[in-house]
This record gives sequence, C-alpha cells and structure tokens, in this order.
Amino acid sequence: MVHQTFGSRTATAGIDRTAVAALGDEHLDWRFKALPPQAWGRTAHAYVATGPRLSDLGTPLLTLDADALDHNLRTMAAWCRQAGVSLAPHGKTTMAPALWQAQLDAGAVGITLANLPQLRVARAFGVQRLMLANALVDPAGLAWIATELAADPDFAFACWADSVETVAQMDAALRAAGVGSGPDPETDRPIEVLVELGGAGGRTGARGIAEAEDVARAIEAAPTLRLAGVAGYEGALAHDASPQGLGTVRSYLRDLAELHRRLAAAYQTGHPVITAGGSAYFDTVAEILVPAAAESGAEVVVRSGAYVIHDDGFYRGISPLSREAEATASSSFRAAMHGWARVVSHPEPQLSLLDAGKRDLPFDEGLPIPQLVRGVGPASGVITALNDQHAFLRDAGDTAPVGAVIRLGLSHPCTALDKWTLIPVLDDADSPDPQVVDLVRTFF
Repeated sequence: MVHQTFGSRTATAGIDRTAVAALGDEHLDWRFKALPPQAWGRTAHAYVATGPRLSDLGTPLLTLDADALDHNLRTMAAWCRQAGVSLAPHGKTTMAPALWQAQLDAGAVGITLANLPQLRVARAFGVQRLMLANALVDPAGLAWIATELAADPDFAFACWADSVETVAQMDAALRAAGVGSGPDPETDRPIEVLVELGGAGGRTGARGIAEAEDVARAIEAAPTLRLAGVAGYEGALAHDASPQGLGTVRSYLRDLAELHRRLAAAYQTGHPVITAGGSAYFDTVAEILVPAAAESGAEVVVRSGAYVIHDDGFYRGISPLSREAEATASSSFRAAMHGWARVVSHPEPQLSLLDAGKRDLPFDEGLPIPQLVRGVGPASGVITALNDQHAFLRDAGDTAPVGAVIRLGLSHPCTALDKWTLIPVLDDADSPDPQVVDLVRTFF
C-alpha cells in the first residue's frame, strides 16, 4: 500500500466536494446575522435563487466580492507557477470549506491550519493534504491524527516541532496510542514533522540553527515520527516593508535555507519540504528558498492565506502583489471584502454613529475606511474609534445623515471573517445595488 506524504508532488489535493456542496442545503434561520427573516426557512441555495440584492439585507454586514475572489485566486496561482513554489494556503484566514475548494481548484497543493479544532473541520470536509503550522503535543489530538492516517492512505499530514521536549512528548503520546507497535505496518504510519526555526523576539521556533539541529536528531531517533523538512514564519519578525524589515526577513530566511542544507541528508521522506511565507513576504521567501531547494530536490511551500480576500488596509500596503512598483491592476490583488453599516445617530455636527462595531468588523490592523454611501456616491470622513456595536464617523458632513448606508474598506481578513458564520457574496460591490450570488459558510 502506498501512503501519501505531505511533500509528494503527486499527492492529491482533494476535498469532499459532496460535503462542500451540501452546505447549500443548510436551512437558514436566526443564527445567521447576515440574513433577513425573509431568508428563514429556505436553504442557502433556494434563497440565493430568489435573486436577493444588497438592499434586501440589513446592517451591520460583511460581504465578499465574487469578481475580486476569482481575480485573487488566478493571480496567486499564476505567481506561484512563475516563482516555482507550491501553495498550501493558511485556511485559518477564512475557515470556509467552499473557499478552500476554490483554492485547491486553482492549484493549491493542500491547506495549512493552526490548531486541532481547525484540523477537525478540514477532515470533516475531506481535505487530503494538511499542514499544521504549529506543534501538536495534545495526546488526544495526536491519537486522533494517528487514527486518521491509519484509516486513509490518501491522507497526508505534517506538523512542526521546535524543541527536543516537544519531540519527546509527541513520541510518548503516539506510543501510548499504539503507533509503532501495531500488528500491521501498512496502517501504522509515523507522523511527518518539520523542524521549526524561529528568531529572537519572534514567536515559536528553535532559537538558532544548532538548537534546530538537535530537534532534527530527536525526530530521527523517534520511531513514531519522520523528519520531513524545515519550517518557519518570517512574518513574526517584521511588520512592514521597510528596508530594515525586509533585511530582517532575508537574514532569517538565509538561516532557514542553511538549516535545510545541513539537514538534507537526514530527511526520512523522499519528498522533503521547506516552508515559509505568510501573506506579506512570499516573494522574498521564493527569492531565497527556491535556490536552496533546487540543490536537494525539496519542495518550497508558501502558506499565504490572506491573498484570497486581501484588504484595503494592512495587506494592501505590505503584500508583494500590491507594494511592488511593477504591480499593475491585473497583477495586484483586489480587496474582496467590505463592511456595510448604517448611520443610526448624528448627535453632533461632525459626528455620526454607525451600527457596526468590534463585534462585526476587524480593528486590530487598522480601523475601517469609509468608501462610499450606497446609492449616493463617495463617502467622506474618518472612522476614529469602534465600540462593541458602534463606529464613530467624524467629519463626514452632510454625506452621513441618519439612515445612510456606508460601505467600509477593511483591514485584516483573518479578524473579519471570524465574526460571521455566513457571508453573502456579491456580484459587484461597486454597483448601485449588487446581487447576492452565493453564501459562504465559515467554521471558526
């Protein structure tokens, strides 16, 4: 029996399409704050078939834009082909199986996730190639993953480790679950592990190449594990595209490339992986890691997740496909999410209060930006603060009377989509009254 490994370029990047399609058969009700009572009792498919418009929906609201989603999917796929890297997008950005399926259909080789509950969502929808960009030391979680691997030869999984102690705990938990001692070696599959290299002041990851080599030796010695490559996250070490920030990222990635070179002869799978690349510096990742991988036949996997949604804030300023001078409208990502909020109070001449706040819109990477007044034209003013359920819009003048609906540009899709269990997809967010053409279900 042939088992898939995460780094196998021939692995099937599958998902259970029947399970994804069945989301359209879910009956709508009061649980979904994006939808009006007129949708209740219908299935998602049936409601969309009625041709609802943006004006039929209430506020506050988050929407996605169909054209922008399609553009971003195609743009990232083309960039990866040209750069010579594989893409396993971080699914935590959307936690939306339908969008994962679209990413896989566009050429992604798998889905990356951050924790055990997210892995369970992915397996419930039959995702066949998963990377956990984290250490997994939870004994029950390790036993469950071992069961999934034993039951499904097409399931490929890899996770990270950044210390000898992490490796010891993983090995002990897997031994307790029977991995390595089963009667059938065909179904008794060790877990693939990537050594995570970190950096001073960063997040997780071994602090230095020598420490990372110790972790690699521990993985080699554990019968329940297999050394499958190296991993890291450069985004924890810089937060802008300044020369200093990019210099820090390049220095870190050179260390990751050096770690790979030192470990290349020790890998215990035939298809090792070098993975880095969030949504801010994936161009630099390709620049430095692709040559290092070519020396050993390893696969470079970037994990950018925000690209499919993009934004009008943080990622618009830092994404390689937005900030580069040569980026054009066709090669740049487009913001595929918008907030919509209604003016509910105008208590002072230069102050309007909107009915969307921290429970509805992201605010950790910048406040929402007024873009237009629905049915009127461009918006003015600035959002200066968010409360739980209100936004403070100042200096909008006469463009924001009570009852006006304001479209808002947003920053950081990861903390936008997690506030909505069902998100309407519009045909064109720039039109006077867009039509709802789909509903995206999330599982945060």
